[in-house]
Amino acid sequence: MMAPVNITSIKTSSSGAWQGDDPLNYAFPLLIVQTTLILVVTRILAFLFKPLRQPKVIAEIVGGILLGPSALGRNKTYMNKLFPTWSTPILESVASIGLLFFLFLVGLELDLNSIRRSGRRAFSIATAGISLPFVCGIGVAFVLRKTIDGADKVGYGQFLVFMGVALSITAFPVLARILAELKLLTTPVGETAMAAAVFNDVAAWILLALAVALAGNADGSGGHKSPVVSVWVLLSGLAFVIFMMMVIRPAMKLVAQRCSREHDTVDEAYICLTLAGVMVSGFMTDLIGIHSIFGAFVFGLTIPKGGDFAERLIERIEDFVSGLLLPLYFASSGLKTDVAKIRGGKAWGLLVLVISTACAGKILGTLVAALMCMVPVREAVTLGVLMNTKGLVELIVLNIGKEKKVLNDEIFAILVLMALFTTFITTPMVMAIYKPARGIAMKTHRKLGDLTTNSASNDKKDELRILACVHGPGNVPSIISLIESTRSTKNSFVKLFIMHLVEFTERSSSIILVQRVRKNGFPFFKRSRNGEWRDRLAGAFQAYSQLGRVSVRPTTAISSLPTMHEDICHVAEEKRVTMIILPFHKHWRVEADDEDNGGAHEVLENLGHGWRGVNQKVLKHAPCSVGVLVDRGFGNGSQTPGPDSTMGQRVCILFFGGPDDREALELGGRMVEHPVVRVTIIRFVEEDELNGKNIVLHPSPNANCDQSYSFSTAKMNRQIEKELDEKAMGEFRGRWGEMVGYVEKASENVVEEALGIGRSGDFDLIVVGKGRFPSSMVANLAERPAEHAELGPIGDVLASSGHGVVTSVLVIQQHDVALTDEAPALRVLHGGYDNARGDNDSTSSAKEISSVDNNDIV
Repeated sequence: MMAPVNITSIKTSSSGAWQGDDPLNYAFPLLIVQTTLILVVTRILAFLFKPLRQPKVIAEIVGGILLGPSALGRNKTYMNKLFPTWSTPILESVASIGLLFFLFLVGLELDLNSIRRSGRRAFSIATAGISLPFVCGIGVAFVLRKTIDGADKVGYGQFLVFMGVALSITAFPVLARILAELKLLTTPVGETAMAAAVFNDVAAWILLALAVALAGNADGSGGHKSPVVSVWVLLSGLAFVIFMMMVIRPAMKLVAQRCSREHDTVDEAYICLTLAGVMVSGFMTDLIGIHSIFGAFVFGLTIPKGGDFAERLIERIEDFVSGLLLPLYFASSGLKTDVAKIRGGKAWGLLVLVISTACAGKILGTLVAALMCMVPVREAVTLGVLMNTKGLVELIVLNIGKEKKVLNDEIFAILVLMALFTTFITTPMVMAIYKPARGIAMKTHRKLGDLTTNSASNDKKDELRILACVHGPGNVPSIISLIESTRSTKNSFVKLFIMHLVEFTERSSSIILVQRVRKNGFPFFKRSRNGEWRDRLAGAFQAYSQLGRVSVRPTTAISSLPTMHEDICHVAEEKRVTMIILPFHKHWRVEADDEDNGGAHEVLENLGHGWRGVNQKVLKHAPCSVGVLVDRGFGNGSQTPGPDSTMGQRVCILFFGGPDDREALELGGRMVEHPVVRVTIIRFVEEDELNGKNIVLHPSPNANCDQSYSFSTAKMNRQIEKELDEKAMGEFRGRWGEMVGYVEKASENVVEEALGIGRSGDFDLIVVGKGRFPSSMVANLAERPAEHAELGPIGDVLASSGHGVVTSVLVIQQHDVALTDEAPALRVLHGGYDNARGDNDSTSSAKEISSVDNNDIV
């Protein structure tokens, strides 16, 4: 048994192990070890819970419980060494600083104007979702006071209010992350849940302030004080809020204006004063008798929302607070939770009672209110389950209750487990109950060839529907130029869906983004360094939609990168689009060179492997044709192209043959109709057939798909494919004749030919098929090292860096269910068709699976 430690004798730092000191007996080295241990354990648990789509707060609480007296803490040597009693105030003080600034961020992100805009439905659902569980919590409080030893030592008032608050809370930040994981943020259910959660959050803080004011010193040390003290605490708190809103809010508005991007620099003094203001506000509410976090939250509400100053504050403190300090707070909650305090069948029965009451009260209250607001039954039940999410605010309430001695160890453990359970079951229950309709009400044109091309037809059902994705402002000029070039001025009606792809991370500032997404409206974009492009971007698409026969519908996808392709493919399916346009994950732009007297140099922006993975998954799972745009300045951003543009566009289509190339030819046919677009077809003629050579592609299962080209494993007839190519080219030339330039090339080195076209600068855009069913010339490149394998051999050659290509490239993949299965392949050269196949069908495809060896892609 370790001897008791005199806390006043604890020193901050040791003299080092060489002088005989044990660092774990000193405050700061021990804090470092505790912090590191907590972060490692919680991050491992977060990784393990990720497949279950659980919010990070679950991992942090469970991590604290595992490190605390419920699990590892049963070993007294471990507990006394790593988490001794004297270190608890130090750890909790550091964690409380993180909590203070986190609540400041929550207030900073909570737009009070959005509450007024949310409407009666959200207000009614939130009111019912708070009232019924609050009443149920009071009922449970009576049972707990009668059953648990020591619970009746606390006054009725504070205990009832704390229990009511604990059972009626919805955790707004945790709910937002769950909705994002389930891809429900922009659905009607998600929007209603978020709006109701905002109401709930504000009500929760008011109730928490009331609970703290009533609690006072519940341990009996202040028992002689008059109840009037609680009234003075509440009145002082109300006066504090009025002062902050009437005096501090206008002052912060002036500060925000001074720190806007119209000024060259943001004065660091304002940032420092604001951070100090968080601490002072916390101190003032603590002085009043309300917890310090309430002051930080109210101070956050005084900061103008959406401005440069708010963004700068978030950038400065968010990662440090959310990534390092806040996990300490949640883990410290787990460290204080001793599951062993719940002993016997009666105690576990109380746990079941509390969980059942909390779930039933929240779900039933929300369900009844939602049904009265004419919400469908399934959506109403889903709302009830979503509003049952606990987590953040719940733990804050429980910790304050324990700190104020309102909750003893057993009740605290029961309520922490209740918060864990209700939050944990939210995701699986919603997944089981609510699945948004994922069907197609009308016929879908999966590829361009499905559309009616007869100029006499003006059938609305044959309009060209395109889903164009953008990462940011740099993609806009090229997207508008590409879409405009496909728009015939005579008979083609284009419906354009613009989707902004936004990565949803664990950064709480993503909540700001979520709040400002309008249904079927342009999403909120984070400002760039100059702060000007957001309005210009919305204006560009609005101006483009006014050209006539173009309908633009902007929307957004807020998702983690590994699952973002699901949003893209779902919208493509739901909106019945014919083609998805994806921006390449690399973007080239030209910047002026200050040292070269007005010269310019090319700058490569690489968004990273995660965005490349999004494109790869869309190419694999898309329900329609896909185009990947490698932008090297297509459109130049100088103007929105239109039928009256004096600036023409020169488009080159490289045709090797196969379904993907025929789709590129279909797109070229639409471009020819535009008066300012000049289309040139460069057709590569195979020489291998004349020489009697045949290319056989053997599957290479051990090859890296990111570094090796993949080809379709479908069984296709080469002769039929050749006939289809000839037919497509004949119809194209017969229809457009002299309006289209036509060149045939017979070259053994197609790489150099393609690079020569890209380097020449003779064209603004090169369109090429991905080549999943390649000609012999393209198949000959199968073993070539791939930099961007998802673009196919020719697309990769033109998109790779260091080749001097100056032209933008559009890589087309035609939708064809028969071509969806792909495999990396190795090239094998045979002298004749019989040697390659081993059968009597000399007309069969050089890409067909061998009837002799099914492991060959022939």
